Amino acid sequence: MQPTRVLIVDDHALFAEALSARLAREPDLVVLPVAAAGRQALSLAATERPHVVLLDLDLGPENGLDVLARLRERHPDVRVVVLTAADGVDTIVRCVRRGAVGFLSKTERAERVAGVVRQAARRGGWIPPDLLGDVLRRLLSGQPEPDGADRLLADLTPREREVLQCMVDGLNRAEIAGRLGLSANTVRTHTQNLLAKLDLHSALEAITLAMRTGMRPSEDP
Repeated sequence: MQPTRVLIVDDHALFAEALSARLAREPDLVVLPVAAAGRQALSLAATERPHVVLLDLDLGPENGLDVLARLRERHPDVRVVVLTAADGVDTIVRCVRRGAVGFLSKTERAERVAGVVRQAARRGGWIPPDLLGDVLRRLLSGQPEPDGADRLLADLTPREREVLQCMVDGLNRAEIAGRLGLSANTVRTHTQNLLAKLDLHSALEAITLAMRTGMRPSEDP
């Protein structure tokens, strides 16, 4: 299996070097040179082709959210996980709206960071469970999606809609497989296909879109 290439973007050299050294011990991760600024991050993203970027929001004079938006615009296939000292629902919502697929506090253990990197590389994501409900409510409180969103959902196969409903119900991949009588690999394939059809990059985005078009958690999940 291809190793996951990871780019750390952080101007705190001591933290970045320690994290880089720790993640480099993981046999399935390849840690690229650290970027200390937005311009360097964009340059390394173009030349080093990372699969996952770990991005700090505090980059000195630069706005980390702007760096996030530029990374997603220029490298849409790159999965961005925000790893920062900032926290709170408002910050997470702003990151998700700019394309982040994960959000981690710098107080998290390295094992958690490595696990989220793996999830992001597999087209998954991570929001702190204690904040996920509030984040979803904030994302859903915006303007309704245009009618085009309904047409996108109409393009899903019946099985893909079942998988999406399970995602709305809060089930993970193993739980979806158990409910639908499928293998975990088949669930992953259906998930990847529905995300591609919806032109989305994470399960969180898919759940948000589905709920904006009227899909709700099952009464008897």
